[in-house]
Amino acid sequence: MAPRALVVIDKAIREAGPLSDQVRTYIKENLQLRTEIPALELKDDGTLVGGTKDGKDVLDGQQQLRAELPGVLVGPDSTPTLSFTSGSEGKPKGVKGRHFSLTHYFPWMAETFGLSEKDKFTMLSGIAHDPIQRDIFTPLFLGAQLLVPSKEDIQHEKLAEWMRKYGATVTHLTPAMGQILVGGASAVFPALHHSFFVGDLLIKRDCRRLQNLAPNVRIVNMYGTTETQRAVSYYELPSCTEAPEFLDSIGDVIPAGRGMKNVQLLVVNREDRNQICKPGESGEIYVRAGGLAEEYFGLPDLTATKFVDNWFVDQQKWVEEDKKVESLGAAEPWRQFYNGPRDRLYRSGDLGHYSEDGNVHCTGRVDSQVKIRGFRIELGEIDSHLSAHPLVRENVTLLKRDAYEEPTLVSYIVPEMKRWYAWLEERGAKDNDSVEDTSMVTMLKRFKYLRDDVREHLKKKLPAYAVPSIIVPLIRFPLNPNGKIDRPALPFPEPAHLAAAGARRPSQLGAALTPTEKSMAGIWAELLGDRGVTADSISGSDSFFDLGGHSIIAQQLFFKIRQEWKDIDVPMTTIFQYPTLRSFSSNIDQAMDPIGLRLDTAEAIEDDPEDEAYSADARELANQLTEFKTREPLNSKEEVHTFLTGATGFLGAYILRDILSRPGKVTVLVRAQDIDAAFGRVRQTCTAYGIWEESWVSRLEPLVGDLEKEHFGLEPNTWNKLVDTVDVVVHNGALVHWVLPYSRLRGPNVISTMTALSMCAAGKPKNFGLVSSTSVLDTDYFVKLSDKSLGGGGTGVPEADDLEGARKGLGTGYGQSKWAAEYLARQAGKKGLSGCVIRPGYVLGDPEYGTTNTDDFLVRMLKGCIQLKSRPDISNTVNMVPVTHVARVVVASSFNPPIAPLGVAQVTSHPRITFNEFLGALEKFGYNVPLVTYPEWKQNMESYVADRSGTKEENALLPLYHFVTGDLPADTKAPELDDKNAMEALKKDEVWTGQDWSQGGAVTEETVGVYVSYLIELGFMPKPEKTGIKELVMSRLTDAMREGMKLVGGRRGV
Repeated sequence: MAPRALVVIDKAIREAGPLSDQVRTYIKENLQLRTEIPALELKDDGTLVGGTKDGKDVLDGQQQLRAELPGVLVGPDSTPTLSFTSGSEGKPKGVKGRHFSLTHYFPWMAETFGLSEKDKFTMLSGIAHDPIQRDIFTPLFLGAQLLVPSKEDIQHEKLAEWMRKYGATVTHLTPAMGQILVGGASAVFPALHHSFFVGDLLIKRDCRRLQNLAPNVRIVNMYGTTETQRAVSYYELPSCTEAPEFLDSIGDVIPAGRGMKNVQLLVVNREDRNQICKPGESGEIYVRAGGLAEEYFGLPDLTATKFVDNWFVDQQKWVEEDKKVESLGAAEPWRQFYNGPRDRLYRSGDLGHYSEDGNVHCTGRVDSQVKIRGFRIELGEIDSHLSAHPLVRENVTLLKRDAYEEPTLVSYIVPEMKRWYAWLEERGAKDNDSVEDTSMVTMLKRFKYLRDDVREHLKKKLPAYAVPSIIVPLIRFPLNPNGKIDRPALPFPEPAHLAAAGARRPSQLGAALTPTEKSMAGIWAELLGDRGVTADSISGSDSFFDLGGHSIIAQQLFFKIRQEWKDIDVPMTTIFQYPTLRSFSSNIDQAMDPIGLRLDTAEAIEDDPEDEAYSADARELANQLTEFKTREPLNSKEEVHTFLTGATGFLGAYILRDILSRPGKVTVLVRAQDIDAAFGRVRQTCTAYGIWEESWVSRLEPLVGDLEKEHFGLEPNTWNKLVDTVDVVVHNGALVHWVLPYSRLRGPNVISTMTALSMCAAGKPKNFGLVSSTSVLDTDYFVKLSDKSLGGGGTGVPEADDLEGARKGLGTGYGQSKWAAEYLARQAGKKGLSGCVIRPGYVLGDPEYGTTNTDDFLVRMLKGCIQLKSRPDISNTVNMVPVTHVARVVVASSFNPPIAPLGVAQVTSHPRITFNEFLGALEKFGYNVPLVTYPEWKQNMESYVADRSGTKEENALLPLYHFVTGDLPADTKAPELDDKNAMEALKKDEVWTGQDWSQGGAVTEETVGVYVSYLIELGFMPKPEKTGIKELVMSRLTDAMREGMKLVGGRRGV
C-alpha cells in the first residue's frame, strides 16, 4: 500500500528545512503521487490553510464543505487506521484497524469516567502508533481540547510544570512516560482528574508519586495492545483525596482488571487450552472482543497465530443469527464493508492469573523467561526487586550477548537523584562528576557505589545465577515514539568501557585475600582483562563466569595453573563447581596442603555442593508428575506418529532413519529460525551422514523449538495438536558436555525431560523412549556390583537396578543430569507411563560406510594418539557400539517396551574390545603409535599442548585435556552390563523390520578400519605413514557428504 499524496507541514519546513534530496529521489523513483500539498498550515485559531494560488488559498473551496457530510460509505470493517506496534522488542508491525473498533468504545468511556467537552487532554505520544486512537480521537469525539507540549516541555520536571500551567484534566501515559512526568518534579497539578496508563506493567510506587503531585487524579490501569485497538481491560484506583489508604491495600503491581464494555480477558491454561484457569493459577491472557483490529498488514502467518477463532463457542451460531437479522430488513449498504460476525480472541503472549474477585493480574511475558547456565530466570522478577530499591527510579533487565557471544544479564537503572545525593551525604561522600557528562565510562564510575548497593540488594532477593553481571546507570531511558522504553537502543558496555571504568565491582576485600587468592586473581585478570577485569577489582566472592569466563578460557586457566603450581592436580570440573575466587583458590590450597598444615590458606570448603543436588532436584521435580494413561501395544500394520527430539545430532539422525523405515509420520523438534531452516538442518545432517532419502519429505514434519523452553517453545495450538495425535515420544535431544556442572545442564537435559513427560501425560496415551547414557553408572559402586555379578555367573549391572548407588558420587554434570532424567522417567513409569529408558555407552560410526561423529571422545583418541605418535597402555574394555545398532535399540524399545509399563534397556557391545585393541588397530593399519605407559603418554600430551611454536596442529584431545591427563585408566574402567531387556525389545521388533537384531552389535578391528578410512577421506586424519598388516579400504564420500560434514556435528542435537 503506497502513499498517493504528499502533505508537507509548513511549520516543519520552516523549523527543519526543506525535504532532503534523498526523499525527493525516493518519491520520484518509487511512488506515483496524485497530489502534493507543499505548505499545509494549521493556524492558532484552528483554521487550515494550504497555500496561496492566484490570490486565493487553495483550500478555500474545501472550507465551504465543512458543514456537509463527506458522502463516504463506511462499515464496521472499513480500515480507518494503519497503526504500528511500538517495536520495543524488535521491528514495528503494521496493524490494520477497524472502523467499529475505533468508534464503539467512546460513549462508554465518556460515561464511565465522566469525560466531556470541558476536559483538556494531553498528547504525549507520536502519531504513527496506536496512541493516536486514544490521544487524538478521544478528545475529537468529545469535542474537548487537546494540549500538545513542545519537545522542550517533555523532560524531567518540566512536564509536570507544563501540566500545571495549562490545567490538563485527562492524560494518557505509558509507565515509562509517567516516570518522566513525576521524576524529580515538584509542581502540583490538581486539575488532573484521570490518568490512563497502558503499555506495560504499572507499579504502585509510580502511582503514589503521581498522586502526590496530582491529589485528585484517579489512575486507570488499562490492559491492551495495538492489536486490540480500544478494546481493553481496566482497573481504577481512587484518588488519594477520596481514599488515602487505598494504595496500601493492594500489591506492588496494579492489576489489569476486568474487560470494559463487550470485552473479556480470558486466562487460559497453557497445558490444555480448553480450560480456563482457576483463581491464582497462571495461564496465558487472551482478549475476547468484537473490537479487535483486523490483522497485521502483510503478515498472514502471524495474523493466523495471534488472531484466533474463539474455540469456546460455536462460530456458526453467530452467523445464523446475523442471517436472521439481515433477512428482516432492506439491504444495508454498509454490509459491503462488513466481514460478517466473528468471535475472535487475541493471543497476547502475556502471563496472568485471576484473583478471587475476578480481576486479572498480569505477571509477565511468556517469552520473558531466559536461561543462564541451565536455570530458568524470569526477567520480570529481577525488575520487580530492582524497582523496590529506594535509589532506583526506573529499571529494566535484558539478556544481551557480549562481544564473545556469551549470554549476559544486564540491568539498566535510572537513579532517583534526590535520594542519591542524600544517600551520599549520609556516608560523607560527594557526587563530584560532571553532571553534563553522561558517557558510559563516566556513568559507570559516578554510580559505582550505587551499582554495588543494588547488587547487594539483589543478592538478598535472588539466587546467585539470577543476579545481573552488569548494572548500567543511565540519566534517562531512550523512548520510542509510543512512549515505551526503546530496549534495542539500550547500550551495552564495550570491554574498553568496563576496563576504563573498573565496571566490575571493586574488591572491598582485596587486602584480605590469601596469597593463593592474590595469585589466582592475577591469572584471572590476565585472561579476562579485555572484559574490564583487573586483579585489584576481583573480590573473593566474584565468580569466574560472572566476570566473563567460559569453557574455552577455562582451558587456558588450567594451563596457567599448571605453570604456577606444578605439583598439584586439580580437575577442570572444579572451576565449574566452585566458580568464585575464594572457593576455587581453596581447592588449590587443599591440593597443595592435603593434610592442612599451612596457615595462610582460606578456610576449607565444605564437601562437594553438587554431590547430592542432582538427586534431590530429581526427587523434587518428580513430585510434579501426574498419573499417566498406559498405552496399548502398537500395531505394526498401522501408521504411528512419532515425536522426536535431537534429530540433528549424530545418533538422532540414525534414529530418524530407523523410525522412517516404518509406516507413519515423524515430527522433529529443531532449533532454527523458521520451519524452512529447521527442515534444512534435518536434511543437511542426514545428507552429511549419507542417509537422506527424498521420499521422507511427505512424512517428516519439522517444528521450530527449544529444549529449555516451556512446551519446547511451541505455540499452544501446535502443542495441543501434538498431545492429541502423537503415539510415541522419543526424547533423544540433550546437551552433551563433559565439563559443565549439573546446574548448567539441568535445563536442556532435565527440564526438557519434564516437558517430554508432560506431552505424554496429556491427550492420548503414548509410549515414551528416553535416550540416556551409561554415564549414570560412573561410580565405584557399579564397578563393584558388576564384578560381583560376573563372579557369581551373572552378566553385569542388571537393567532393573534403581540407580540409588549413583544418587551420590557421579563426577560429571552430564552424568548427574542423565541420572535425574532417568529418575523422572522411571517415576513416570510407576504412575502408568509405558515406554523404556535406553542406556547406550559410546556411540561409534556406521559400520558399513564409516560415517562417524568427529566430536566423539574415542574418535578424538584415535587422532590424538596419531598426533602424539604413541598410545596409552589401558587394558579396560570399552562399551562401544555402532550407531546403527544403538538407533535400532532406541526405536525398538520405544515401540515395543520390553517391561510393562516402563523399564530400562542397556546397550552393550557383543563382544567388547579393550582400549588397547581399539587403539592398537591403528598400528595394524600402518600408523606409528607404539604402546607406552599411561604416565609416559600423559607426559607426551602435556608437552604437545605446552609447545607454543605454532608448528603443530591443535591436538584433537585438547577439549578433553582435563579428562585424558587426569587418570584415564581409572576413569575409563566401566562396569559390564546386562542387556536382556534390549534383546527382548529387538526380538519383538522383528514384526516391524523383518529382522532379528537381538544378538547385538559390536565394534571390531575391521570396523575400526572402516572408521579410519572414512576419517581419512573426510580430511580429519592423515593417511598412515606406511603399509600396515591390514589394508584400509577407502570410504567413498560424496561431495554433498564432504561439504555437509563441515556444517554438522555433535552427539545429540539440541
